[in-house]
Amino acid sequence: MKFSEIIVVIPTYNNDSTIQRVVDDVLSYNIKTIVVDDGYDNPVEEKLNKNSNLIVLRHPLNKGKGEAILTGARKAKELGYKYFISLDGDGQHLASQIEKIINACDGDNQIIIGARNFEIDNVPSGSKFGRWFSNFWATWDTEQEIKDSLSGFRLYPTSILDLDIKTSRFDWEMEVLVKHSWKKRLIKEVTIECYYPTAEERVSHFKKFWDTAAIVMVHIRLLPFKFFLKKRYK
Repeated sequence: MKFSEIIVVIPTYNNDSTIQRVVDDVLSYNIKTIVVDDGYDNPVEEKLNKNSNLIVLRHPLNKGKGEAILTGARKAKELGYKYFISLDGDGQHLASQIEKIINACDGDNQIIIGARNFEIDNVPSGSKFGRWFSNFWATWDTEQEIKDSLSGFRLYPTSILDLDIKTSRFDWEMEVLVKHSWKKRLIKEVTIECYYPTAEERVSHFKKFWDTAAIVMVHIRLLPFKFFLKKRYK
């Protein structure tokens, strides 16, 4: 897969201090980029430098990260792309790692997760535990080994638009893995480097209790399907 065969989707919500740097990083690789403004207090388009490779889409109201990714996916499909890269607007993900992810794709309808190297400075201990907890259930539900189910740095096929997904926020990133796997489609991982800002610099909209609870509810809600109704996804 070549850079020319993908488009990048950046879902973002009030990442005022980082979004321009993230966009510039991606555009430096001459990759067409879609920024999805998920209800910024002030439209993100007014903050970004114009570029012929940049498309900005806006949700007037905040709909959630999952809906923002789907908005980008629909635009990617409309433009003729079969795959897109999703990465966050908070500066954690590095465009230099995109090549590793797309090189790992060697078939149709694969999701490739950029599994973060957590052996770096400034990683909260809660993030390490949360990743372990989430990975356990993700591996159980997908029946594929997943070591970083919470990573937002992923290669998606636009075929995810055909999945019946009920969630729309951070929990969407878990449900899409499960429903994708139930279609007998492959999930792969590749280790990537990332940047974790200090606690003072960090801007995150992930609510540790409520969003973790929502992810747990994805697994609880899908558990009966795993054993009794999964056949309808084949």
